[in-house]
Amino acid sequence: MQKKTLSDISLQGKRILMRVDFNVPLDQDKNITDDKRIIEALPSIRKVLEAGGRLILMSHLGRPKGKVNPEYSLTPAAKRLSELLDTPVTMARECIGNEVMQQVLALQDGEVLMLENLRFHPQEEANDPDFARELASLGEIYVNDAFGTAHRAHASTEGITHYVQTAVAGFLIEKELRYLGNALDNAVRPFVAILGGSKISGKIDVLEQLFNKVDTVLVGGAMVFTFFKAQGLSVGNSLVENEKLDLALTLIDQAKAKGVRLILPTDVVVAGEISAETPSHVEPVTAITDGMIGLDIGPDTIDTYTKEILGAKTVLWNGPMGVFEIDQFARGTFAVARALADTTATGAVTIIGGGDSAAAIAKAGLASEVTHVSTGGGASLEFLEGKELPGIAALNDQA
Repeated sequence: MQKKTLSDISLQGKRILMRVDFNVPLDQDKNITDDKRIIEALPSIRKVLEAGGRLILMSHLGRPKGKVNPEYSLTPAAKRLSELLDTPVTMARECIGNEVMQQVLALQDGEVLMLENLRFHPQEEANDPDFARELASLGEIYVNDAFGTAHRAHASTEGITHYVQTAVAGFLIEKELRYLGNALDNAVRPFVAILGGSKISGKIDVLEQLFNKVDTVLVGGAMVFTFFKAQGLSVGNSLVENEKLDLALTLIDQAKAKGVRLILPTDVVVAGEISAETPSHVEPVTAITDGMIGLDIGPDTIDTYTKEILGAKTVLWNGPMGVFEIDQFARGTFAVARALADTTATGAVTIIGGGDSAAAIAKAGLASEVTHVSTGGGASLEFLEGKELPGIAALNDQA
């Protein structure tokens, strides 16, 4: 997608309305526990301020369900941004209305105003034209730098573009498209994809797309048990999508037909229940005990997957290998994270597709040791599925 970016326009003295993704996690005292999304937006924010633009930021936070709820105020995000920029960030009490317009018009070059949570209004997620028009009236130039919401056609991501002449991508969206797009279209081979998570149904479209692009797919997470049951293996009490057994066999056939190596685990860590206290042990996938639940890939599989990753030149990872939130079922996921960091150090391009995988590599302390960690779970997944992202499609095309 060849879209205009911040680099293509003049910003001096202009009111720049920027959609960011400051949907950050907060603790009970309203302290931000992970500011990665704010940090990722800094290059675009700094570009506007250094060029003498007048910056109006807008975002959502959490799910206030279209009602004003102080629990979901963006005030903590404005405070953190102010600390990171070492410059004041004014917090508005609303995102539309006369008071906000007065604050916007009072902005001087190089100043920042943060609008209150867009989702305090049901019209945001409904992509209401009047709400989009009112948001658009606040700025002269619209910048979308919220990759995490680009797959949603909301008023602040898609609707707004109908009421502004200049609508461009910020640097974060530009970076996301470059890494994800290059992985799909210009990958250096061998190209290995690692897919995990609980259900095949959430990954069918990604698998079918990747079969046209990759050399090898490593499969982990609970979705492996649907593949195993489809092949006639006993899976104990492991999670299975019984209605997807035929699909699992079809996917195996598709991989074969396209010359893609679809590699499944040979051993798994099992336990009687999903709990930190329950005893666990390793079993081969051909002999899973009745009543047991598969909760992670086993050591032999870890060795196999590590070798595949270390031999790759491009690696794309989406979805954990097990229940990584519980330490005894996190070894497989953390081993994959370690292998990704190691292969990055030798020159491979490694891309983490947001969501649980981003959380896992952060928990492993290795996020800074891979090439790119996507800020959008759902958006990166839909991009990898080959779907159009409305929040990006709506931006101005390069001439």
